[in-house]
Amino acid sequence: MTIKVVRGNPTPEELAAALAVVRARAVAAASAPPGAPSPRDSWSDPARIAAHRLPQPGPTAWGRTYWPG
Repeated sequence: MTIKVVRGNPTPEELAAALAVVRARAVAAASAPPGAPSPRDSWSDPARIAAHRLPQPGPTAWGRTYWPG
């Protein structure tokens, strides 16, 4: 595995910290059983975007779409 710094000039401590994270992720990925689903990332969770439920359709739904109160 080759790591290449494209921008910036990291200190040896910063580079060591980044490599430790990459190695830990690689070990975790290698130790997972084959075919196991990966854990969902919170960034891909649809609930993060839609924090509250939309009104359900019904006879009075038109009044809840725009009118305040």
